Amino acid sequence: MKYGVSSLCVLNAETGEVLFSKNEEMGLAPASTLKTVTSVTAFNLLGGDFKWETSLGYTGTITNGVLNGDLILRGSGDPALGSSRYEQTKSDILLSRWLNAVRKAGITKIQGRVITDDRLFGTANIPLGWIWQDIGNYYGAGASSCTWQENQFGLAIRPGSKPGAPVAIERTNPEIDGLKVVNEVSTGSPGSGDNVYAFSSPYTDVVYVRGSYGIDLRKTVMASVPDPAFQLASDLRNKLAGGGVITSGVATSFRKLNLAGELAMPEATVIDQYYSPELSRIIYWLNQKSLNLYAENILKTMAVKQVRSADFADGADLIADYWMKRLGVDRRAIDILDGSGLSPENRITTLAMTRILQSAGKEKWFSSFYESLPLYNNMKMKSGSIRNVLAYAGYQKSADGTPLVFTFITNHYNGSTSSIKQKMFRVLDVLK
Repeated sequence: MKYGVSSLCVLNAETGEVLFSKNEEMGLAPASTLKTVTSVTAFNLLGGDFKWETSLGYTGTITNGVLNGDLILRGSGDPALGSSRYEQTKSDILLSRWLNAVRKAGITKIQGRVITDDRLFGTANIPLGWIWQDIGNYYGAGASSCTWQENQFGLAIRPGSKPGAPVAIERTNPEIDGLKVVNEVSTGSPGSGDNVYAFSSPYTDVVYVRGSYGIDLRKTVMASVPDPAFQLASDLRNKLAGGGVITSGVATSFRKLNLAGELAMPEATVIDQYYSPELSRIIYWLNQKSLNLYAENILKTMAVKQVRSADFADGADLIADYWMKRLGVDRRAIDILDGSGLSPENRITTLAMTRILQSAGKEKWFSSFYESLPLYNNMKMKSGSIRNVLAYAGYQKSADGTPLVFTFITNHYNGSTSSIKQKMFRVLDVLK
């Protein structure tokens, strides 16, 4: 920490009394511990039972089984649509559901297009402050109102015969329509692991893959889907064709149609309404696996539900405004650009974060939030890590039975992450 800074704030979880604090009013990059603030804010504003709705409908008329119009799937920001984390959200189950809904509506052929309505969140799906090295990879997937399969796909890689040789990218899983993958990856030495990064931008049709892949490695490397709404429309169209419902038109999205000058989306006759798992279940995986996509979709959803724009800045301002009104937290103590903590420009004080976590303990939904926190060092706490940043925030009961809540952040440390982690754990052990 010679050139870095650390801050630790510990409160009595029942009374809010400050038991220890150091640099508690210094704004620091929180990394993924910021997800705890997003989670607690969402529980307060949306409620643990909140669900996202995805509707399927059609325009035009149905005559003798032929739809003379378009099939439209309208998204509302469900981050788990097509995810394999819940039985009801799996892509095969949802695609079959929508195929059955089309059949039940009496449609056997579509003289039109399959369209995903991705208007709600707008086209800015990457927060300001996210870096180029992140956004092409699975953890840098952008927020979309038509999220699909967590907006990520896999790259099946076969290493070369010796270190330094080119690798082969054998396939993508799933296949991404119209996407070209440019392979610039070399084979790494034994034990070097996965140092592969995908570089792409939203809505592009080219992904550059760079870095090294260990010669003894056998894993799928995950990247972000540049246009998940289009991929969802394409997968639905293919599912319909496989089920005997032929579509004459293309798969597309409102964004694509808007670019082509089609500015309006007509009202559709709804034939199916699908509801996501409850917010409490979404937040469980958000914190357990530190899913950036889930946090950003929640951030935009909160902004929309509070009658603001679906802009990341509005969502970030909403969080700061809420805690200023609720707890009197100075707005300057929460200076953030996203809801996940991936931006290295985020700043928050440990006092502000700890006070927010302390307030959660008094809410009826607290058990759901507490359960969502992972277990590190035998303590219930969320971790956060970006370059030269390591942070932990959570709860602990002391040896004398005092319930504690804490936030511990280090910025610009030197040395390995494993080394600073063990030192931070030794400090946190004092709370036990």
